Amino acid sequence: MSQIITDIKKEIGKVVIGQDRMIEGLLAGLLCRGHILLEGVPGLAKTTTVNALAKTLGLDFKRVQFTPDLLPSDIIGTEIYDPTHNNFKIKKGPIFTNLLLADEINRAPAKVQSALLEVMQERQATIGDESFKLDLPFLVLATQNPVEQEGVYELPEAQLDRFMMKVVVGYNTKEEELEIARRVANDTFGTIEQVASIEDLDTIRKEAMEVHLDEEIEKYIVELVFATREPKKYGLEEIENYIDFGASPRASIDMYKASRAIAYLKGQDFVSPIEIAYIAKEVLRHRVILSYEAEAEGITQDQIIEKILKAVPIP
Repeated sequence: MSQIITDIKKEIGKVVIGQDRMIEGLLAGLLCRGHILLEGVPGLAKTTTVNALAKTLGLDFKRVQFTPDLLPSDIIGTEIYDPTHNNFKIKKGPIFTNLLLADEINRAPAKVQSALLEVMQERQATIGDESFKLDLPFLVLATQNPVEQEGVYELPEAQLDRFMMKVVVGYNTKEEELEIARRVANDTFGTIEQVASIEDLDTIRKEAMEVHLDEEIEKYIVELVFATREPKKYGLEEIENYIDFGASPRASIDMYKASRAIAYLKGQDFVSPIEIAYIAKEVLRHRVILSYEAEAEGITQDQIIEKILKAVPIP
């Protein structure tokens, strides 16, 4: 593993206890320039972690609290009339940053969600008649609360598909929670120091993308994605009625990239089936659309993916 990655994790550890899976997901997103969706109940340090990550790399960081009355112009920006010069000026919104934290993204209506689509895919924003390229790296790191049902809007499939991974953030262990309580009560959290630059990030990103993927592993990735679309061909007749739509081609692309990033974070120079299994749920869970029958029976995407991992032969 790169010393830079070790230093970043050490700095984040000053303010975040545990949550290794979330930190790993965010680092993988940075290495792959992929957007990350974090799902978890409030109070699990999602915002704190993203903020800490930005500070360790000296990246520009902005946070938008999504609410039902939010407008697309509140995120992207707008044209403002300047009476002095009798013309319109562009006022850029918070998306013009490196890390955009879209907090509780499912609280905003469809018109706001759709405003993010161009930004997430093209890394550019259109205000009035002008299009503006965003500085790289640019990542949308979104959070959503899985518990709330009132006053929330389900993210459309087209937007969900643009997130490289959906990381489910769970509770800390008893020991970790005790340590959190002690640090908060005694105000003993450390100060985050910048330990790397954007240039350093570009360097380790190139190193991560050089991690070797064997042809058999490449085929394994495609087989897993196809099993979500045609489960019957893989002897998975029992889950066929539970899936309305399987994962899109973006799932294959993102699993390819994310597996390299995870292998790199583990200090490996090649990808094994272990890395594929490790990130399969994160890459696929938001892309497999369940049928009404599955929802009625309480079947989850993770259960479907587990069955697929068991059924598809490991190379």
